[in-house]
Amino acid sequence: MILGLETSCDETAAAVITDDGEILTNVVSSQADLHAKYGGVVPEVASRRHLELVTPVLREALEEAGVGLERIERIAVTQGPGLIGALLVGLSAAKALAWARRLPLAPVNHLHGHVASLYLEPDPVDPPFLCLLASGGHTLLLDVQDHGGFTILGTTLDDAAGEAFDKGARLLGLGYPGGAAIDRLAREGDPEAYEFPIARVPGLDFSFSGLKTALLYTVRELDAVELERRKADLAASYQRAIITALVERAEQAKTDRIAVVGGVAANSELRAALPDAALAPLELCTDNAAMIASAGRYVEAIPFARYLALDAYASTAA
Repeated sequence: MILGLETSCDETAAAVITDDGEILTNVVSSQADLHAKYGGVVPEVASRRHLELVTPVLREALEEAGVGLERIERIAVTQGPGLIGALLVGLSAAKALAWARRLPLAPVNHLHGHVASLYLEPDPVDPPFLCLLASGGHTLLLDVQDHGGFTILGTTLDDAAGEAFDKGARLLGLGYPGGAAIDRLAREGDPEAYEFPIARVPGLDFSFSGLKTALLYTVRELDAVELERRKADLAASYQRAIITALVERAEQAKTDRIAVVGGVAANSELRAALPDAALAPLELCTDNAAMIASAGRYVEAIPFARYLALDAYASTAA
């Protein structure tokens, strides 16, 4: 049994999986409603909320799995990247649990966790494959040759795709989180009503800042009545530009096998645009602990009690 913990941003999550990748329980407590009034995640607020939630979420995950700590053989936890204060809550909890039971601790890269969501039952995907990882904080093209890691082929030069969705939703007055709101509204609009720019930077990298600026200028040109009337068209056209950029880059890599993970992988237009891709299950697209526990199977665990000095990292490991 592997117990996973995830607190990198605004989801407090705990999961129990078997070494074969069967999910016994996957509990996620989202803070989306808490941060909605701010239009985005406030790091200090997120950290304090994790402190309140981590124990009840852990307890619920163990109870739903029908196991006690005595049956857990390994603890896996997100070490980074993410919000440093939020990460430290999960890491501290994982250290305490591992130390109390003298268990090994597997520190997991959050990005590896998203990829490892594909390795879980009932339909695991085995490497090699090209992976498009698109979320609120990251947009990457990854070469995945084995379960233990990946090589970065391309990344965003500015905003991540999920961040572009959130900022676009804010400009359209749709609230937070923005990706799901734009996806819903876009179904009522014409994706060809507006021609938003698609950045084509060298290599396999991405850029979304110019697109966001184009939406800002378009919104400014419309009066309140016209903006309300055209909002669905704006959402559909803006979404089309983001999805086109993602799909073009994935196809430019010229590979036979494509997988898509991360929060943006839940977008209906992206899933329709890549019908032959291996798609992370909807419940595993956003941050969760089952993916962290899954990755914990393939990283080297630190034995008791050497992990007590382990630290979190916000962007890249030192």
